[in-house]
Amino acid sequence: MALAEIQARIAAATAAAGRPPGSVTLIAVSKVQPADRVAQVLQQGQRVFGENYVQEAAGKWPAWRAQFPGVELHMIGPLQTNKAKQAVELFDAIHTLDRVSLAEKLARLAQSRGACPELFIQVNTGAEPQKAGILPEALDGFLLRVRGLDLAPLGLMCIPPEGADPVPHFRMLAAMAARNGLACLSMGMSGDFEAAIAEGATHVRVGSAIFGARAYAAG
Repeated sequence: MALAEIQARIAAATAAAGRPPGSVTLIAVSKVQPADRVAQVLQQGQRVFGENYVQEAAGKWPAWRAQFPGVELHMIGPLQTNKAKQAVELFDAIHTLDRVSLAEKLARLAQSRGACPELFIQVNTGAEPQKAGILPEALDGFLLRVRGLDLAPLGLMCIPPEGADPVPHFRMLAAMAARNGLACLSMGMSGDFEAAIAEGATHVRVGSAIFGARAYAAG
């Protein structure tokens, strides 16, 4: 377990960037992690967690939330429209708004519930065909449509291409957010969160560096 080390590195990177203490939120990515590892991190005081799958989160977090008050749950994986209702009831934030049909569904749910999770728009900064996200050139128009549905995204999210220098992608995301008046940037993972903080990240998503390598089931 390396939570304290990651917290110290975030604090140092935040200071080095000339930003105020506490201006970066650590999202501990607990997807597919053994329950004992997640419980240890909860016991150490971490309260913000990220999950990729609605069903997995629904199966484990209600009990932990009852045991550990103050937990925030962030959806950081692709969200199927037919899982949106369950997601808005379970998650405090959704980082993967990436298409009009999902925005329309979230808007209807927000109107009926009188509340909506915090929203981030996922941008496919590398224009990778296999990856979800709005293409950079389509973001401004998409954001207009989303705001026209009475949704108010807080920021943008990206996952730079694997093996590529992430810094140009972080800078692209920061520029798009600034242009559109969005205050939050969800970017940076275990291998590059310090570079992301230097470029303005407000939320970093760190999993394996805290919990260790994931043990995916065979099959």
